[in-house]
Amino acid sequence: MNNVQNRDLYEILEISPNASQETIERMFRYFAQRYHPDRGSTGDADRFRQIVEAYGTLKEPESRAAYDSRHKTNFDYQWSLVEEAGDNDNFDKDSMIQERVLSVLYTKRKRDPREPGLGLMQLERLTGCPHEMLEFHLWYLRDKGWIMRREDGSMAITADGVDQSLLLHRRDGTQKLITEQ
Repeated sequence: MNNVQNRDLYEILEISPNASQETIERMFRYFAQRYHPDRGSTGDADRFRQIVEAYGTLKEPESRAAYDSRHKTNFDYQWSLVEEAGDNDNFDKDSMIQERVLSVLYTKRKRDPREPGLGLMQLERLTGCPHEMLEFHLWYLRDKGWIMRREDGSMAITADGVDQSLLLHRRDGTQKLITEQ
């Protein structure tokens, strides 16, 4: 079940996860007949194999229960992605973390130009961002060319990163002045 395992078995049989055993059997027979490789116009060996494998898992109560557990976990994960994508606060927080990383690395380079780098654990502590989240932001900032990984493994701001940091601080300062008035 290598390739089919990554697909939604209920989707393959075009049924609901709440479908009865009779419905699973009926849809299996319908699709097996329709996509059987011996059928001239509708035959599809790959689709037929997927249907047989999906049915093989869903027809047995034990294997279906195990699959349903994985299916629910996957569904919950996908739903959490949708919820997170719709939460504007997450984007604001991400932006703040990236600005904080740039600011910390900017200050470190300014204070100690010969040793401008900070290690991952130091960045975690100084930004208050856990390793799992910080990895995303470091990837983004590196990909933009605003920070770099030094030979010793530490992270340091680049000249483009300094420009970006100054731009962000000027923008924030302008916004504060406007709102204060």
